[in-house]
Amino acid sequence: MTIYLYWGEDHFVITQAVKELIDKTLDPNWASFNYDKIFPDQPDALIQALNQAMTPPFGMGGRLVWLVDTTICQQCSEDLLAQLEQTFPEIPDDTVLLFTATRRPDGRLKSTKLLQKHGHIREFALIPPWKTDQLARRVQQASQEVGVRLTARGSEFLAAAVGNDTRQLFNELEKLRLFAVTSQKPLDQQEIAMLVMTNTQNSLQLASAIREGKIAASLELVQDLINKNEPALKIVATLIGQFRTWLWVKLMVSTGERDEKAIATAAEVSNPKRIYFLRSEVQSLSLQQLMATLPIMLELEVSLKRGADPLSTLQSLVIQLCQICQ
Repeated sequence: MTIYLYWGEDHFVITQAVKELIDKTLDPNWASFNYDKIFPDQPDALIQALNQAMTPPFGMGGRLVWLVDTTICQQCSEDLLAQLEQTFPEIPDDTVLLFTATRRPDGRLKSTKLLQKHGHIREFALIPPWKTDQLARRVQQASQEVGVRLTARGSEFLAAAVGNDTRQLFNELEKLRLFAVTSQKPLDQQEIAMLVMTNTQNSLQLASAIREGKIAASLELVQDLINKNEPALKIVATLIGQFRTWLWVKLMVSTGERDEKAIATAAEVSNPKRIYFLRSEVQSLSLQQLMATLPIMLELEVSLKRGADPLSTLQSLVIQLCQICQ
């Protein structure tokens, strides 16, 4: 008996992990008998999943029951909890019960603690767009999985091009792999740029334009991002993360701190070598200016969550941010 909970917002990687689990558990010739994918809108979805999990597999291989978008780690009635407590220990050894969810499990709930006791919980979180060093490492790891070699500059360029979109990353790497079949050397930035569709209008560029007080360029970037269907709240999350990093760097430098490792720890920057560049980026801004930007961005986030028009709201408050940074 094996119970899994896969949760997180990186749906592409979750899908890959589920496929690996299916291939590992099921015999292809008997999969139609032993595989159940149950959606939350089905009547009594959890009870149905538990009943199917208690059914021994038919023929060869094991059985896999997948309950999609479960909410049992956010809310679980006493009746359902009793069903889980009764069923989990009795599930056959050759059956896999898989739960997937987007939201983080609530560790205070008895249902979450029960899953922790009887199962395996794995997180599949998206890397924040402003953590460029982590994105570059993810590109290097994925390129090894796909079997394509990239230079360090090539990895950084591809990370900037795709951001934290894992699906696009693997699609672009597959394209690069086909291109590099006859190449004996790692692909560099120039070669990657010829093949990869780069979204040059990204939220990090918007943050830089705001930091430099460029109103016209910032408004153009906002328009381009919205036209490309970039979620407004995702744009704001990137802006908040980037300005928070700049604020911490400026604060540490203002207090006389010179140790790049100490500054990196405070700013939650995993690569201390980036501090040199971050310090130069905030050199023209005062601590007061950076502190004044965060309340405006939080106001922007609240407005969007209350249903404000994304484009006009972003444009209005981006102008305010640029004026602060001028």
